[in-house]
This record gives sequence, structure tokens and C-alpha cells, in this order.
Amino acid sequence: MNDWNQLLPSSHTDTFTRERLPPKDQWPVINAELDYSDTLNVTAELVDKHVREGRGQRIAMHGVTHIDTLSGEFSWTYAELQDKVNRIAQVLTDDLGLVPGNRILLRGGNSPMMAACLLATMKAGLVAVPTMPLLRASELVTILEKGHISAALCDSLLAQELEHCMTEGDAHHAPELRQMIQFRSATPEGLEQRMRRHNGHFSAHPTSRDDVCLIAFTSGTTGKPKGTMHFHRDVLAMCDLFPRHVLKMTENDVVCGTPPIAFTFGLGGLLAFSLRYAASTVLIEKHTPQSLLETMAKYQATQCYTAPTFYRQMAALASQVDLSALKHAVSAGEALPDATRQLWKQATGQEITDGIGGTEMIHIYISSGGNKVRPGSIGQVVPGYTAQIVDDNMQPVPPGTLGRLAVRGPTGCKYLDDPRQQDYVKAGWNLPGDTFVMDADGYFSYQARNDDMIISAGYNIAGPEVEDALLQHPAVGECAVVGIPDEERGQIVQAFVVLKPGFHGNETMALDLQDHVKKSIAPFKYPRKIVFMDNLPRTETGKLQRFRLRQISS
Repeated sequence: MNDWNQLLPSSHTDTFTRERLPPKDQWPVINAELDYSDTLNVTAELVDKHVREGRGQRIAMHGVTHIDTLSGEFSWTYAELQDKVNRIAQVLTDDLGLVPGNRILLRGGNSPMMAACLLATMKAGLVAVPTMPLLRASELVTILEKGHISAALCDSLLAQELEHCMTEGDAHHAPELRQMIQFRSATPEGLEQRMRRHNGHFSAHPTSRDDVCLIAFTSGTTGKPKGTMHFHRDVLAMCDLFPRHVLKMTENDVVCGTPPIAFTFGLGGLLAFSLRYAASTVLIEKHTPQSLLETMAKYQATQCYTAPTFYRQMAALASQVDLSALKHAVSAGEALPDATRQLWKQATGQEITDGIGGTEMIHIYISSGGNKVRPGSIGQVVPGYTAQIVDDNMQPVPPGTLGRLAVRGPTGCKYLDDPRQQDYVKAGWNLPGDTFVMDADGYFSYQARNDDMIISAGYNIAGPEVEDALLQHPAVGECAVVGIPDEERGQIVQAFVVLKPGFHGNETMALDLQDHVKKSIAPFKYPRKIVFMDNLPRTETGKLQRFRLRQISS
């Protein structure tokens, strides 16, 4: 059995990530019931192994060529996927001259090409830094600078924001980013044409199981993104626990859903899980509740991954389609209201498989499905993980007592060169920042976030980041942002704004502020409700009293 608390030597030529792991005394304790070889490349396990063992003609991925109409369906077998991954890896190493350990930014929606780019990056021993499609240049530049990223693969439809980062004199210029290749491109320098110039023969770089292969960025309560680093063994570990023990996954599964594969919920559910089990995934970039239901029916999907908001909206339409193949409707990303669970069950006869995970832990560590579901509870600890409820002194509390959720397992938090590591990991336990209660049977029930993170329709939104965007508007004197309950989205962003003299708080101004935020940062972060005030509630020392703003909203 491997001792995962001791790192093997790195195979990386560029040792950036190894050198920026947290101090060893700030690491979580790693529980390892799984056993992986010292040399481990995740793409070799997820793709090459199936071809080598005779499963090359199985369908790996379904996609569409026209994302607006969801038409032009196509499929790739595992052998075809391997060929494309190999050619992209050759472009990265031969054309761009990248070496193992270099970071590369990936920008694209849920498509087979985006998936192939991610897999090729890892196969070449590079470090993938996938980013959400809606991020703006101001957000991308922070990631580029923190990751010291010199190259990018980008969907041509999303290239504009990244081009700002490559333009000297632009406010968001990232000088280290020197190379970008666009896919979904017919130009001679586009990725597809470059791929045709290579032979498709590429051997996986012999990475160590302890080499970083993924940096997934998340925003904390300060609004400053944190890079979470994951090893090759971390990606496999998430595939070998939740989908095996809770979903009972097999090669006959077909998965679909909405979370971006740049988000670890989507990376696991819509890509890595299906590949691990030689199953199939349907990767479509833009879904409405109606189109997701139609996709489930068309491909006879056995698993769906999305946020509670979508399940609530789909419940009203579910009777229109055939969902008889569906075994697991997986919900994560935000708290699942019991009313939504019941709506879905009434409409389909099926329980939602709820789960809680996190970017720091890479995927779900508490969940229950099928006849193990209990109303009001997320579920039990996924085998391979351990969890407890602790007080502020990290002491376990009795069943039925509110406290902080603490988790250990084969994965754990490893922030990229970030002092906030010591806040997330205490006494060897990961502290996701949630208040929970556990009953005598080991069922965990979510109560609230410990911090001020706003979770809306599955997206994590940091209030201070929205405040910063608002403050860049010439009419805004000061502002504060909080999350308020919303039946459809779980929470919505509400802004309290004090205008500068000469400006008037009316509907026109509110719309102008909302448009300004949409243009400054990812559009899903904009305040859906704006309240104009003469002044903000503060303490005598000048500190903002957010709890009073929440009282105003209630």
C-alpha cells in the first residue's frame, strides 16, 4: 500500500508546481485505501488503457457541431479520441515547445475538443489550467499571473477576452502569455490544421503519481482566486470512489449535464468518470432545461449532473420526454432544497442523488443515492473518506450538534502558493467552510456556509469581487453585496449602493449598474437586485455590518 503522505520525486522539467506546494506541516492527512503505481499518467489510464485492452471501438464522446441549435451530432470512439489527444499533445510539445511541468490555460465550453485538449495536456506531462467560459480578461489575467502561464489553447468563440491579455498596453496584459492556439478554427495556424500535420503517435509522459496535472481555480470570500493543485492520483481517486460506491458506474452508462468541465464537478461527472469506466459522455456547451431533458431522452442517459435550479425547472417539463434510462440525477454545487427534491420525485418517480464536494477536494465526498436517501440530509461519507463535525477548537461534537464539517480522504487541499492554506487545513483535516449537523447514523445535513460566499444556481460568487466591479462605475460612492435567499436559484446577489452626489437611484441607474458589472466580470455574478441607500450600516470603528443588510433583505 502506498504512503500518500510522502511525495515521490517529480518527473517535471519545469518544477514550478512542486516548488509551490504548501508547507508540509499545513498538509491534510491523506487516507489512501487506493493503490496506484509510482509512475502514473491519468490520460494513459482514462484513454490509452481502453484502446490497449480492446475497447477502442466503444463510443467515448458525443457532441454537436452547431451549439446554438444543438444540431450536427457526431461521436468519437476511444480510438478516435486517442488519436486526437495524441495529435494535440504533439502540437503542444513540437509546435509550442512546451516541456513537462509547464502550465497551459484551457478556455472552452463543454465540447469534445475542449476535453481532448485537457487530456492531451495531461498526457504530455503538462499542467492543465481550465477556465470558465464566462470569465473576462480582468479575471483571466489574475490566473495567468498566479500560474506563470505562457501558453493557451482557446476556443475561437472565446478568444477575444484572452487576446486582451496578450496585447501590450492593455490594462489586462499578461506578459508571460506568449502563445495561443485557437481550436474551432479553419486557419492554417488553428489547432485542427496543426493536428493534421502530425502523425498521432505519442507516448504518455511517465509522470509520477505525485506530479501536479491540474490547477483548478476557485474564488474565496475575498474575491481573490485560489489555485487548487491536484496530482495525477487525485484525478483517478475521484473516479474510483464516488462513481464506484454511490453511482455503481459501468461501461454501459451514458452521462450528460451542465457543469463546465473547467469546474471539478463537471470535470469528474462529465469527463473523467465516464472515461474511467469506458462509458460515454454527451458534451454540449449550452443547455436549457428543455434541451437537457431532450438530450437525456435522445441519448438514453443513465446519469445527469446539474444544479438544483435546473432540476426544479426540468420537473415541470419532465413528463414530455422518456427518462426511463436515467438511474442517477446528481445534484451538487449548492444546497438542494427539499422542495426541489420532492418536485423532481413527483415528476419522475426518482430520488435526486445529492452530494457535497469542493474544488479543494476535487469532487464529492458526502452523498447518498437510491434507497439510502434521507429527506433533509445530503447523505453519508463516500467510502474512502472520513468526516466529522468539530467545534472551533477542532474537537468532535456529539451527534445532533451544529459544528464545522471536517473531512479527510485520498484527496485534500493543496493551494498554489497561498497563505490561506492554513485556514482550510487544521490539524490534518480539510475544513470546507460549511456548518453541518450529523445524526447518530452518520447522515450529514447542511446548515449554512461559514463565510459570506454567495452560491447562486451552482456558481460560487464572492461578494467583494462584485463590490469591486460596482465601485468602478463613476456613479457609485460605496456599496456592499450579500446573498439573499431565492426559491429558484438558492441565492441571488443583492447589492446595496450609495451613489455619489448628482446621481439618482432609479430603475435606469439600476440597469446601468447591472450592465456595467456584466461587462467587467463574468455575467452570472451581476447583482439581480439593487437597493439604493443614503449610507451603509457600519460599526463605530467603520466596519460594515453585513448582518444588518441581510436583515433588511429578509
